[in-house]
Amino acid sequence: MKREDSSQQWETVAEGITNDDGRVGALMAPSNYMPPGRYRMLFHTGSYLMACKAAHPSFYSNVPFYPEVSVDFEIDPEKTTDHYHVPLLLSPYGYSTYKGS
Repeated sequence: MKREDSSQQWETVAEGITNDDGRVGALMAPSNYMPPGRYRMLFHTGSYLMACKAAHPSFYSNVPFYPEVSVDFEIDPEKTTDHYHVPLLLSPYGYSTYKGS
């Protein structure tokens, strides 16, 4: 999602579902330009964690603890042609993210 400057509302710009490798291969159309602004990636982690619980009930006893994860980031006007790769590392009771290469 991208936050519109004038209305401050979030607009969906792309959606995807992870593959067996945990990646969304073509979330955005191929381009070497990402408009500057504030973005939000919303990960619906609950269904994934419930599938893990079904396969390993003793390890995933109290999931989903994080049914969704929201990651906000900003793209500066000087960085619109950079490559953006934003991984989410998820465990039953924690997560982390970073700007990948």
